Amino acid sequence: MNHIPSVLTIAGTDPSGGAGIQADLKTFQELQAYGMSVITSVVAQNTTGVKQVHHLPVGMIKEQLNAVTSDIPIHAFKTGMIATVEMMETIAKNVTDLDAPFIMDPVMVAKSGDPLIARDARRYLREKLLPMTTLITPNLPEAEDIVGWKIESTEAMQKAAKEIVHTYGAGASLVKGGHLEGKAVDILYDGENVNTFEAERIDTKHTHGTGCTYSAAITAYIGRGETLPAAVEKAKNFVTAAIRDSFPLGHGSGPTNHWALRQEKVK
Repeated sequence: MNHIPSVLTIAGTDPSGGAGIQADLKTFQELQAYGMSVITSVVAQNTTGVKQVHHLPVGMIKEQLNAVTSDIPIHAFKTGMIATVEMMETIAKNVTDLDAPFIMDPVMVAKSGDPLIARDARRYLREKLLPMTTLITPNLPEAEDIVGWKIESTEAMQKAAKEIVHTYGAGASLVKGGHLEGKAVDILYDGENVNTFEAERIDTKHTHGTGCTYSAAITAYIGRGETLPAAVEKAKNFVTAAIRDSFPLGHGSGPTNHWALRQEKVK
């Protein structure tokens, strides 16, 4: 590859390495993108849950953003955990001049069920940040929080994906069906076309960081110049392999295997 894209993640941390900034950077590296990070919150968590959260001052978040964006070109960027309205306002003001695709993983609740975002921040995310996005990647509970009604079928997923674009202004919406029964089906709607992505449903509890990894993979592929449907398809393959080869690290929901595809190529 002659050109290595520079991609940025704006999110919280996971010292156990399975989610958040750490998972994003591992994914970027595996997919041959140069990863950079802006930390919003320092989260004391592991495979069993969130123990404590420390939000960085918004001034420090702004300085991190300015340090990166004033020096290095951004080919795509993503957001993960942005816990407060003040953080969202700061990020919104400081990414508007970036001529780069914006992928939002609307992180609201940890895999363990611990809330990661304030109620007023959810409203700000829906009303102010969503219209700025190239793509938003909600799971079913997050999509339900955005649209305000229950999603219990692939037909409802498609309806929600369209509503998130046409009513709330997202550039495109990828509603992930991991919480439904049967195959793992995700619905992508870009304002005109609906694409459906299916994968085997893997019987494992070791899925810590799946959403972070999936959205980071999409960001890396977009940064590499892939079209949105192609980026989602390749990222879906990446995260499916990472879940299939996940491992029981820790005492709770173990992490996905970020080098699974590389491992499979070696076999």
